Amino acid sequence: MTVTDSTKQYHYKPSHKPNQLLYGTGQVAVVTGWTVKQAIAKHLQQSEYAVIGQLYSPTRGINLLIRNLLANPHVRFLVVLNATKEDRNSGGTKCLLDFFEHGFAAGSSDTGKPCWIIRSSISGYIDMEVDAFALEQLRQNLVVKEVFSITEAVEQTRNFVAVTQQQEIQPWGVPLEFPIGSVVPTVLPGNRYGHRIEGKTIAETWVKIIHRIKTTGTIRPTGYDGQWQELIDLMAIVTDEPEDFYFPEPNYLPCDRAFIQEYLSQILDDQPYREGVKYTYGQRLRSHFGRDQVEQVIQKLIGEIDAASAVMTLWDVKDHEKGGSPCLNHIWVRVVEQEISLTATLRSNDMFSAWAANAMGLRALQQHIRDEIAARSSYDLRMGPLITISQSAHIYDDTWENVDQLIKQQYAVIAKQLDYNDPCGNFLIEVTDGEIVVTQTTPGNGEVVACYSGKNPLKLLREICAASPSIRPDHAGYLGMELQKASECLKTGKLYNQDGK
Repeated sequence: MTVTDSTKQYHYKPSHKPNQLLYGTGQVAVVTGWTVKQAIAKHLQQSEYAVIGQLYSPTRGINLLIRNLLANPHVRFLVVLNATKEDRNSGGTKCLLDFFEHGFAAGSSDTGKPCWIIRSSISGYIDMEVDAFALEQLRQNLVVKEVFSITEAVEQTRNFVAVTQQQEIQPWGVPLEFPIGSVVPTVLPGNRYGHRIEGKTIAETWVKIIHRIKTTGTIRPTGYDGQWQELIDLMAIVTDEPEDFYFPEPNYLPCDRAFIQEYLSQILDDQPYREGVKYTYGQRLRSHFGRDQVEQVIQKLIGEIDAASAVMTLWDVKDHEKGGSPCLNHIWVRVVEQEISLTATLRSNDMFSAWAANAMGLRALQQHIRDEIAARSSYDLRMGPLITISQSAHIYDDTWENVDQLIKQQYAVIAKQLDYNDPCGNFLIEVTDGEIVVTQTTPGNGEVVACYSGKNPLKLLREICAASPSIRPDHAGYLGMELQKASECLKTGKLYNQDGK
């Protein structure tokens, strides 16, 4: 701390996420929610604020935000900006305000870990390692003000600065830091590039995705003062999501029906430019390039139903220069045999917190395009699969504990839900004329498409897998067991019966 012209200059020293904050020398902290922090900072002098930062998630962000405030007791004023629909959807700023207004109580997090629960309708947690008395001191010694626009945030910050100019405001205590736990995942060997996961619903597919990344993903540092576990180029296929969306009971997804109803407009609808908001997917699709790309795709397919050029792009070459580019980059719509599918490419995808909502928004877009084509033409298309290609499919380290709990509670249940429908078809095994004969048929009408024969079960299995490389792993395992049984019967002269004991 230095003294200049009788005005004290403080230096904010965060314990967590230091590279995600903007620093000043004052005593006012500004939390901007989903509004980009630079939109506030450009209207202020560094001497007018202590720190400016964003808050996206109540369950992932508030704990570290509180810890940083405890480490900087010279901060005596807090401005909380609650300006966007995204803020209202996530509830982060509301939960933070509720902490200061209503306090907290002992409880446990979603994973069962003891913690302080913020008294709020929005779930928010603070580590139990943070002393309760320190939290009460923080609540009592900060003056907190909620604002609803960038202009109001700037004005309120300056109002607080005026207070510090009229009288010297001392720090409320000494800097406090508390231990923080960490989760170190166990990573199994596996491919880094190119993965395919399929499920009937978004919920089922999501659990499978999280399990795959947590099991074999590479641990790497992020650009956000942390780590993530990542797989590259993960393709997820959802085949049968209902029109009104499936939410499991109890709901283990990171979003609920009310959130999705609000979120859908961010993909389906155009939204005017707002200072401090980088983009919405709907704005990029509907007006950013001077064209309504959704309408273009509808018209394209009505005029040429077999077109392979029904493409929408959200990437602007200027994104390289200004940063903050959309994670969703490219959408392709295709009609094959009266079935409409949608494929979306995301350059970077938070698979734990964002993918399920992304998938529901894209499914709603797919349904909208299908319905508009039906309303304006004679085409009555079936809803086909939704496919997402996540180029960087990752889960952040601050969700690993939740991920472990999700896998423990849900993955085994989903894995037991066996589906014997393999697009590669069926394989009928017989022992005849001194050898094993395997007949491959189509999954629909049972048409014979291939035949394999021999005495060596391993050689036969390898031949089948080489000819049908997309065979399901569990189907290949089943064939291996049955071929071995057939081989034993061939040697002993016993009667072989497929699926028999």
